[in-house]
Amino acid sequence: MPPKDSTSDARPFPGLRRLLPTIVLASPLFADAALFTGAIVDADTRAPVAARVYVQAEDGEWLFVETASPEGSALPYKEQWVPMSGSTERHTTVSAHPFQIDLKPGRYTLTIERGKEYFPLSQTITVGNTAQKQTFTLKRWINLAAGGWYSGETHVHRRIQELPNVMLAEDLNVAFPVTFWTISAYAAPDLKPSTLRRQGPSPFGDREDRGAMPIQIDDTHVIFPRNTEYEIFTVDGRRHTQGAVFILNHKTAFQEGMPPVKKITRQAHHEGALLDLDKHSWPWSMMLVPIAKVDLYELSNNSVWRTQFGFRGASTRSADYMNLEKRDKGFTEWGWLNFGFENYYALLNCGFKLMPTAGTASGVHPVPLGHSRVYVHVGEKFTPDAWFDGLGKGRSFVTTGPMLFAKVNNKLPGEVFKQSGTDEATFDVSIESVSERPIQRIEILVNGRVVASPEPTNAESGDGAFVTRTNTSLSLSETSWIAVRSVQAMPDGRKRFAHTAPWHVEVGNQPIRPRKEEINFLIRRVADEIKRNEGVLKEDALAEFHEALRIYQAIAKRAR
Repeated sequence: MPPKDSTSDARPFPGLRRLLPTIVLASPLFADAALFTGAIVDADTRAPVAARVYVQAEDGEWLFVETASPEGSALPYKEQWVPMSGSTERHTTVSAHPFQIDLKPGRYTLTIERGKEYFPLSQTITVGNTAQKQTFTLKRWINLAAGGWYSGETHVHRRIQELPNVMLAEDLNVAFPVTFWTISAYAAPDLKPSTLRRQGPSPFGDREDRGAMPIQIDDTHVIFPRNTEYEIFTVDGRRHTQGAVFILNHKTAFQEGMPPVKKITRQAHHEGALLDLDKHSWPWSMMLVPIAKVDLYELSNNSVWRTQFGFRGASTRSADYMNLEKRDKGFTEWGWLNFGFENYYALLNCGFKLMPTAGTASGVHPVPLGHSRVYVHVGEKFTPDAWFDGLGKGRSFVTTGPMLFAKVNNKLPGEVFKQSGTDEATFDVSIESVSERPIQRIEILVNGRVVASPEPTNAESGDGAFVTRTNTSLSLSETSWIAVRSVQAMPDGRKRFAHTAPWHVEVGNQPIRPRKEEINFLIRRVADEIKRNEGVLKEDALAEFHEALRIYQAIAKRAR
C-alpha cells in the first residue's frame, strides 16, 4: 500500500523492498551481504539533508538503497528510453535520514546529488564482510534562496504522494504534477493512467485530484496540485498525433476535450491558470500559440536528461536558417536545444510574449525531477502566489546547470520599457553568472541575434564555484527584446546552459518585426498541419489552424 501523504514531510514507505526490481532481489549480492549505512549532511550546517543516491556495482548493475529510519523514506526510480537502451536513469531519492543497503563484498561507485546548488559527490566504496557506516558531506556552491530565487518545474509526472520525498531530495521548491490527462481528441481529461506510456504501473496508483489549493511541504516547498495535460495522440480512435499543452493551476476540473482549444483555454485563463507549451516540435504547437494564447514555453523540456541524449527526431520541422548541430540524420543535444531557442525567438519576434519555463516529465522519462528547472525571483519572502505570479511575468531564468543573474537598467527579466519616441535609448546590461564549472560563453541577444559576447572571467568564488561578472550597454531605437544566455561546457563534451526571460522595449505603437525566414518557418508549419488534418479533424478544430495561419500571414506583412 502506498504511504499516507503528508503536507509537512515525506512519510515512511513500508515494504519498499517489495518494489525493488526482481533482478536486484534475486541477485547473489544479497547472499552473504554486509549492511552499508550512510548519512548525508550539509557541509556548512552539519544538518542531515535529503538527496538523490546512485549505487552501481563493478559489473554495471544499478542498486537501490532503503531508508534506515522508521521516520524516513526512500523511493527508487528506474526509467529507460526505449529507442536508446543507453539512456537509463536508476537512483533512489532519500529523505533527510540515514539510508542503508545490503552489499556483497566488493567495490561500488556511490554518487550523491542534491538539485542544482550542491557539488555532486562521487566516490568508490569498498565493502567487506562486516557492516559499515559512513557520513557523506554535500557542499553548496551557491544558495539561490538567499537572494530571493526559488526553483520549480512545470512538467511533472510523479504522483503527489511521491513529491514530498522527491522535491526535498532535489531541493525543488515548486512542482506542478499532472492530475488530469487525456490522450484522445475530443475526450475529457481524467485521472486514469494511459496505456500509451512506457511507464509501468505506479506503486502509488492512479493520479488523484487534491483540489485547487497549494499543498505546503514546508515553508519553501509547495505543490500546485490541480494541473491538466491535453496530450492528443489519437483522433476518432486512430493514431494521429496533435501534441500537448499543460494547463497549470486551474480551479475547476475540465469536462470537455480538445480540439478545438479556444473555449477551454479561455476558461483556464479566466480561472487564473497559465498555459505551458510542452514541446515546440509537436504538430499543433504553432497553432496553439496564437489561438490558445499560450503563456509559457519550455526552453528545456522532457528530452533533456542527465543521462545521454536520446531524442533525435523533429529535424524536418526545423529550418535551414537555424544552422542547427546534427549528427546521424538527427539532432545532437545542443542542436535540439538550439532548435528550441530559435523557435522561441521567432515567436517573440512575432509579438507573442511567451515566458520561459522548464520541465522534465520525470515519472515517465529517464531524468531526475528538476534536472531542468526555472528559477523565479520572489524577493525576501517565498509564497506560492508570489512564485506563480513571477513565473507568469517572466521574473525568471531557466537552467540545466549554471546560474544567471542579469538586469537591464537595474530591472529584473520580464520588465517592459516604454519609449515615446524613436530616438536611440541606452540600456545598461549587468550580468553575473555563477557555475559549478567554468562558463564557456556569455551571450547577449537582441531579437534572437547575439549582439555581444563578453569573455567570461571565471573568477573563483569563496564556495569553490566560478563567477563571471560583466557589464555592457546597448542602444535601441525600435521595439525589441533583450535576453542573456550563459553556456557551461561539461567534461563529456555536452553543454549546460542558463537563459533569462526577455526584457521588452516598446517604442510608441510600433510592433516588433520578425525576419522573413522566421515568419515563413511558422507559416509553413501551420500550413503543413492544415494539409495533414484535412479530412481527419472536425471542422471547428480545423478552423483554428486556418485562423492561426491568417494571424501569421498578417504578421508576415511587416517582416524584415
